[in-house]
Amino acid sequence: MCGRYAATRSPQDLVGLFRVTSWDPRESLAPSWNVAPTDDVWAVLDHADRETGEIVRRLRPLRWGLVPSWAKSPSDGAKMINARVETVAEKPAYRRAFAKHRCLLPADGFYEWVPVPATERAKAYKQPYFISPADGQVMAMAGIYAFWRDPAVTEDDDPAAWVASCSVITTEATDAAGRVHPRMPLAIAPDDWDTWLDPTHRDPAELRALPTAPAAGRLDARAVSTAVNNVRENGPHLLDPAPDPPAPDA
Repeated sequence: MCGRYAATRSPQDLVGLFRVTSWDPRESLAPSWNVAPTDDVWAVLDHADRETGEIVRRLRPLRWGLVPSWAKSPSDGAKMINARVETVAEKPAYRRAFAKHRCLLPADGFYEWVPVPATERAKAYKQPYFISPADGQVMAMAGIYAFWRDPAVTEDDDPAAWVASCSVITTEATDAAGRVHPRMPLAIAPDDWDTWLDPTHRDPAELRALPTAPAAGRLDARAVSTAVNNVRENGPHLLDPAPDPPAPDA
């Protein structure tokens, strides 16, 4: 799965990287080395302009944790941060978004944890690993998004009336990621961005064939500071190398 990730590139950088044609500079997110569920995250998506019908590529924030249109509350999204590629086209909560509302979620890399058993000298703990493309390029994680309408707000044009949210699509892990956790995010190669984002492209089999392992499997996985275990911690220090483990018991 993907339960935390890092996303530190500026919106200006993302606009250039993803060939974005529409971005509101008033929309701003701080760089984050500890993106957690329910946080707002940058997403790249294509949609048809209401007046011209022209396909526009937009960079906008989405709340991480998909809230289906039929959900009773936005809080339902906290449990829907990931969607499995094997079932995303069939699951009621995800299938409409997969057919019509696909996006890219830019990331530097993601975190996974390995349980470390207790010894006589140390308590059991979970060791975080940061998994990222070995070449340092952006990871374009495959995502889906949805809009939820708050029935308590009477006016459609009131910003409070709508919650825009997303999920990361995951697959079986390979390469360095597979040694840490059995699941990892799917990623879309730059040559396939247009097809993935195209809202008129709705063939489930073709769409599921597009995502690939991040960096085509060329991943770096390194143990990092346990500070990332606290969702309130943030900053580049979260990627500091983990200290050496305690010496084995005599």
